[in-house]
Amino acid sequence: MVSSPTKSDFFLFKGYITSILSRIGLDAKVSSLPIANDVFAEGIGLAIGKEVIVEFGTVKKSVLKHFDIKQEVLYAAIDWTKIQKYISNKIKFTDIPKYPEVRRDLALLLNESTTFEEVYKIAKQTEKTLLKEVNLFDVYQGKNLPEGKKSYAVSFIIQDENKTLNDKEIEKIMSKLQNNFENQLGASLR
Repeated sequence: MVSSPTKSDFFLFKGYITSILSRIGLDAKVSSLPIANDVFAEGIGLAIGKEVIVEFGTVKKSVLKHFDIKQEVLYAAIDWTKIQKYISNKIKFTDIPKYPEVRRDLALLLNESTTFEEVYKIAKQTEKTLLKEVNLFDVYQGKNLPEGKKSYAVSFIIQDENKTLNDKEIEKIMSKLQNNFENQLGASLR
């Protein structure tokens, strides 16, 4: 019995890339940032410090149309030359944080023209101290969404290095984020 191929999506693709980085011991050093260029409709860069080592995302429809491709294409550019500088055989240890990080997710309904970079910048401007990471982990366009809209699933890692955050503090941050997305991007929760 032959099984049909599993359809890949942005979330699964990102998992493959982070798994590769994890295998070579770089996942803890890497941070995400939005990438805007002529190839990606939605792109993410993975960087060590300010040096981007991987760019990946969903290829723009205009590029696909040029090659007469009718399905979504996910693409990654991994700069192995840069990565080799960061790989070492030495074992390094870091202290485990004393206070836990908290992850919260939002499913945002946005205009098709809105980029992850805009979401990222608004989030970082909204909470400069406690917001440690902003990650796009799923993009959906298509059925069951209004015309001209798309859905982003975005995760936020919040952590105070001096104390454990309580629910009220976390909800206050998430509320500020949600309000700023609504006011500046016309976003709504999905």
